[in-house]
Amino acid sequence: MSTKVESPIFQTGADIPWESTAPGLQRKIYGYDDRVMLVKVKFEQGAIGTMHQHPHTQVTYVESGAFEFTIGNETRIIRAGDGCYMPSNVMHGCTCLEAGVLIDTFSPHREDFLTQ
Repeated sequence: MSTKVESPIFQTGADIPWESTAPGLQRKIYGYDDRVMLVKVKFEQGAIGTMHQHPHTQVTYVESGAFEFTIGNETRIIRAGDGCYMPSNVMHGCTCLEAGVLIDTFSPHREDFLTQ
């Protein structure tokens, strides 16, 4: 029998600790269940989200800053107010050109984020 995976109904940003994940990168995990997860990621200028792939579908919104994103074979600069979509198992990554924050949504949730 599987255990239900679910965040509290409400999340208060001030109560969620920043977790360092790589040089110049920190994240906060917001709401999730077994089907979806919302994550806020703060980048210092020059920080790199290394190229990777995962089985989760990902949608990212740029809250602030500027980022050079590579998704599959396409590279583009996106800025505050822009977004991007990463299909399941497609290589992707980014470089932060201007310090900023990304809002990532994953489906299903990133179990690996909860077990680290």
